[in-house]
Amino acid sequence: MLKAVYAGSFDPVTLGHLDIIERAARIADELVVAILENPNKNYLFTSEERKYHLELVTKHLSNVEIASFQGLLIDFANSIHANVAIRGLRNTLDFTSEFQMHLINRQLDTKMETIFLAADEDHLALSSTNVKEVATFGGNIDFMVPKEIREFILEKYKK
Repeated sequence: MLKAVYAGSFDPVTLGHLDIIERAARIADELVVAILENPNKNYLFTSEERKYHLELVTKHLSNVEIASFQGLLIDFANSIHANVAIRGLRNTLDFTSEFQMHLINRQLDTKMETIFLAADEDHLALSSTNVKEVATFGGNIDFMVPKEIREFILEKYKK
């Protein structure tokens, strides 16, 4: 049985994230989408809000579970008995940093494998940072985020 974990901050979740989640859910028997809680980072949405957003946009995927974690991904993966980390790649910069993390994770636990999924060409420029930047200035984010969470993002910038 393949149990995989796809980790990120998802602040906010983008259509690129959702694409990777849907594709990973077809590969894995079970997929845990893990929200990183980094106390040194300022998030637009709380961990609970990000969890709710992910639950909304993945409710059609019966083998997907949403969870939060702090610390090392390898420790979280071991705690849930996941043996594969899913990572999305948009470009060579992503590959460089993600491959380095893969090597570190393999040093920490030789049983952990990584599957890299290349971003769909429609999502190559998408990032949570870009979503926030466009939303800050009132731009159209419809092509960037799932429709279920669009209003949550816009509401944050109305204040």
